[in-house]
Amino acid sequence: MRTILLTGGSGKIGRKLIEGFLKNGDRVIFTTRSRGSADEILHHFEPMKVGDRLQPVTIDLCVPDAASKLIGDLGDKAAEIFGVINNARDQANLALQGKGAPTQAQWLNEFNLAVIAAHDLGWQLANVPNGKLRRIINISSIYGIVATNAALYEKEEQRAPIHYGVAKAALLHLTKEMAVRLAKQQIAVNAVSYGGVEGRVDEGFKARYGALCPMGRMLREDEVAGSILFLMSEGAESVTGQNIVVDGGWSVW
Repeated sequence: MRTILLTGGSGKIGRKLIEGFLKNGDRVIFTTRSRGSADEILHHFEPMKVGDRLQPVTIDLCVPDAASKLIGDLGDKAAEIFGVINNARDQANLALQGKGAPTQAQWLNEFNLAVIAAHDLGWQLANVPNGKLRRIINISSIYGIVATNAALYEKEEQRAPIHYGVAKAALLHLTKEMAVRLAKQQIAVNAVSYGGVEGRVDEGFKARYGALCPMGRMLREDEVAGSILFLMSEGAESVTGQNIVVDGGWSVW
């Protein structure tokens, strides 16, 4: 049984990834910042009767030495981790006032969580004595590849904040750098960039999105896990340094 570490398990993408790995027979350790969120996730997956295959760790990945603390909390389990998925987000970093620009603190916090925390956790797990780490996957976005399209949004302030896309772009380059530096340890490092996922937008937004996307629609939630499961599979052992774009063709135009 493989052990997968997922940061940011309580969000929409996090939940679908947990579900995918549990169905695959894996053990999932997920992080969240609050015990309440952890308990809610455990309750959500109770019907699957997964027992100890789903384990939470409560931690704020933005605090100094968070990666060291997380690995310390995991104890002997840290050496058992086969794959780590950097998926943590903090919506507070993206909350702007009207058309305002992100504050310096929001820039730093977003970069810290999206890039530095991903680097530190992957790098330190890669160097755990007798560790089994073989996969690192960074969750990025189409906005790390292309800029926002004004035609999608009714109001300017509804666009994804500028620091979100810039941090995701940096995460993609981090993926390439770590892929090169960890290749001799047989650790594959890749990224997945998602397009818009259904679930939190109104019908007007969905219609505008579909008109701008070759596939003509947003991603369904059940389409989230497939690319990640592939990159974790034996068949993807030689895939490294890549960004798998799952966006219905959005970034092609």
